[in-house]
Amino acid sequence: MKLIIQIPCLNEEASLPVTLRELPTQLDGVDELELLVIDDGSTDRTSQVACELGVEHVIRFPRNRGLARAFMAGLDACLRLGADIIVNTDADNQYCADDIQKLIQPILDGRAEMVIGDRGVEMVADFSPLKKRLQKLGSWFVRQVSGTDVPDATSGFRALSREAALRLNIMSTFSYTIESIIQAGKKGIIVTHVPVRTNRKMRDSRLFTSIKQYIARSLVTTVRMYTMFRPLRVFTLIGTALLAGGTGVGLRFIYYLLAGSGTGHIQSVILCGALIIMGLVTLLIGILADVISFNRQLIEDNLYRTRRIELALEELKRTEGSFTGIDRMHRMEEQAASQRC
Repeated sequence: MKLIIQIPCLNEEASLPVTLRELPTQLDGVDELELLVIDDGSTDRTSQVACELGVEHVIRFPRNRGLARAFMAGLDACLRLGADIIVNTDADNQYCADDIQKLIQPILDGRAEMVIGDRGVEMVADFSPLKKRLQKLGSWFVRQVSGTDVPDATSGFRALSREAALRLNIMSTFSYTIESIIQAGKKGIIVTHVPVRTNRKMRDSRLFTSIKQYIARSLVTTVRMYTMFRPLRVFTLIGTALLAGGTGVGLRFIYYLLAGSGTGHIQSVILCGALIIMGLVTLLIGILADVISFNRQLIEDNLYRTRRIELALEELKRTEGSFTGIDRMHRMEEQAASQRC
């Protein structure tokens, strides 16, 4: 069982040594443990510090691509390195590294494919009362959209099995936290959560400059992901609302017409027609989006199969590299015999 701990970084020269020092060197149920640092276009010595401190694998982007891209690049690299379990943590030492064992245990036991660390937002001293309320409200909204029961949707402390990592396709450039949970819920990936501890804050978040910006971008991501997986439901609701509005305006005009004062409400006829046409068009768009959604699922299935084949080929190359010349000869003879049969 191989586990890789990945750490997305952006200008973490000062905090990375503290984070690395706290990470465990061995875990129960894990035979191999390696570290991967993803340097997302840092302008300081983040990559050099990682190498100096003995990190086995370092990926460096020439420019900043965003946290979500760094997260996905890390997953891809971990899979190619043969990871069976991938743990993602932050470089600012926000999460207590001693809880990694607790984080991976549901995967080792076969009870889950993705595990989210629940910080217990109400108990985090560094969060303001407003931030706590917003975190709880946002997590509740994500639970309704994703069909999961994750209480801390924005936690970056999480563990993924190899299978879960293969199925995720993060498209946002902002953050992976919310989108990955929604995708997991809609793709049938088993998600659970465990309580984890946090350390004292070392610095402010670099993901967003204001709470308003974070809320707006998170809301856009949530709505977009839900629309992607349930387009017919979304467009049907919008189309039905437009049709209902048009019908209401039309009935209002008929009422005034029967009352003998319809001549002064011709604008109601125009608004009624516009709303009904918009509603019908929206319903048609929903049907088209639903068809496109099925095509997207087929494309993702093909991508999943392609990834599995690529990883299998790379594993075969690594295995063949350990064979001696005699071993290769015996393998060739066995293959030739099987072909003759």
